[in-house]
Amino acid sequence: MIYDTNPTPVEAAVPAAIFSPTQATRLPLQRRGASGFTLQKQRERASAFTLAELLVTVGVLVLLVFLAAQLLNSAATMTTLGHKQMDVDGQARQLLDRIAIDFAQMVKRSDVDYLVKSSATSGIPPLRYLPQQGNDQIAFYSAVPGYYLTSSYQSPVSLVAYRVNSNVTSSSYNKMERLGKGLVWNAVSTTDTPVVFLPIPLASPLPVGELPSPTPNPLPTPAWPQAGNMTTDAAYELVGPQVFRFEYYYLLKNGSFSDIPWTSPHTFPSGMQDVSAIIVDIAVIDPRSKVLLTDAQLATLSTPGNANFLADYSSGIAPGQLRNLWQNTLNGITSLPRPALSGIRLYERFIYLSPPTL
Repeated sequence: MIYDTNPTPVEAAVPAAIFSPTQATRLPLQRRGASGFTLQKQRERASAFTLAELLVTVGVLVLLVFLAAQLLNSAATMTTLGHKQMDVDGQARQLLDRIAIDFAQMVKRSDVDYLVKSSATSGIPPLRYLPQQGNDQIAFYSAVPGYYLTSSYQSPVSLVAYRVNSNVTSSSYNKMERLGKGLVWNAVSTTDTPVVFLPIPLASPLPVGELPSPTPNPLPTPAWPQAGNMTTDAAYELVGPQVFRFEYYYLLKNGSFSDIPWTSPHTFPSGMQDVSAIIVDIAVIDPRSKVLLTDAQLATLSTPGNANFLADYSSGIAPGQLRNLWQNTLNGITSLPRPALSGIRLYERFIYLSPPTL
């Protein structure tokens, strides 16, 4: 066998005969270096990470954590916006569906009155002029269930009205309300007002052009003034707590769009027989965005003459244009918080009427 010429003390103390050829060849690798460690220990120490490698690793880890945080933040933001959109969509859909049901059951007779918008400024004799600047109101009879103060002699007809409450002292300020007053049959009660027929007006005095001849003296007073103003009534209910803007106009049977609900030769609504559909536009703000605005700030969007006012319908505006006009106004507002304005959604729906009965 071949032995190292300079054996270590350990090797020198061990007889050569006890080593196998393989073990003998490994012996030189077990020599100790000058530092006192074996070559195997030195190799183990050389395989550790350097400071530069640790810094790179930590930097990559920090970058991955940052990207993950950004991803989670974006997902949370999208989820929040999605929930806000669904809340507003759900409320708008329910309200527009309720309006559609009431309009579909509207009593369309030429011998009953309506509180409807009209910009008719000319005519002999004078015609109905109710321009309703700002939020609109509408009131009519409809064959839908209503709220009854008494359970006796209930008729199938109710007085229905829609408005955005503009009374600053009311808990429903800047919110959409619906009046669904159940009416009794005629001549069954001296305290409960039933359905009234012309010349008794519904909620506002009749113009000269709608009065019969000879003219009644004294002139009949409106039977339901609370349907045309902000007077409280137990039959009012909150149907759109986030709806702050309400506007409508008409599609006439001649194919034109107008804010006058009749065509020649008629000079008053006359049972709404000239109206094919009513186009309703509403503006809705989600609850989380609404808390960023005060009631006074929100009211600027529905107050005529204010720079933030969402404009009324005017002659010549085609379907969709009013909603686009509102959106352009919202995009240009700088006096209100942008996060609040981004939570406003605009909706428009055509609601077709059934044919008149008389």
